Amino acid sequence: MTNDASIRLECLKSAESWAQPTGEEVRAVLHLAGFTGGKAAKVLGLGPKGDRTIRRWVGEDTPIPYPAWALLCCYAGLGLIWKDAKEEVLAAKVPA
Repeated sequence: MTNDASIRLECLKSAESWAQPTGEEVRAVLHLAGFTGGKAAKVLGLGPKGDRTIRRWVGEDTPIPYPAWALLCCYAGLGLIWKDAKEEVLAAKVPA
């Protein structure tokens, strides 16, 4: 998993140990994914006024929910942050 220097590692963890990202971190993930607010809203299924929701996350008026953050991180190429490292190790050990 790669990390843009402006995104704290604790924001790239599974839900149990996740830290809420700042508005700047949300903006950085949107940038890495190549999304405008409108495009992110469509991809996340936020509805016709979803771009307003994105602006609220970036402006820190409303916290971004973990599932939306995790999907944005996936689109940004930051990996499947919802997967616990233990799960990945176990999956690698299971014979095909």
